[in-house]
Amino acid sequence: MIVTLIVLCEIAFWVLLAAGLALRYVARKPRLGGAVLLCEPLLEVILLVVTAVDLKNGAEPDWKHGLAAVYIGFTVGLGHSTIRWVDARVAHRFAGGPPPVKPPKYGKARAVHEWRVAGRWTVAAVTALALLQAAVWYVGGDGDVVSLRSWQQTMLFVIGINLLIALSYTLFPKRDPERAPEKVQGPPG
Repeated sequence: MIVTLIVLCEIAFWVLLAAGLALRYVARKPRLGGAVLLCEPLLEVILLVVTAVDLKNGAEPDWKHGLAAVYIGFTVGLGHSTIRWVDARVAHRFAGGPPPVKPPKYGKARAVHEWRVAGRWTVAAVTALALLQAAVWYVGGDGDVVSLRSWQQTMLFVIGINLLIALSYTLFPKRDPERAPEKVQGPPG
């Protein structure tokens, strides 16, 4: 039941996103479109409540409960930026909005961008970690929480990878080939 609900929440996320943007740009009702987009967090609340009720009713915690926590965490950390990303493209394509801003490719600006991305992923993973830990405490010492602990390790790995990527752009910034100093050639021969 939990996996089905996660799939339904994901489908509902995209349906609400499409409906909100259609109302905003096609029907020219930006407030109503915004209200529909604000319904997105209700999906996570429903998933959280159903997962807690499932555990309360004696379900053994397994990978599905961990996946629910991870899904909620990722929606918290990445949902808003995903909505903004899609909104900018729909506004440009269908409503005459400005072209979406592309992320910087080089230097310090790219490093700052990568740290922001890492921050969003870290918020997602930390939210999932907190929910997973709450589930561990909720189940108590009598339940088998190995799968929940496994998800926690995965979230720590996600944080580490994202921080390493951001750090690599800081320590080894990609240089703009158009602004690179020209190589001075010595005398021929």
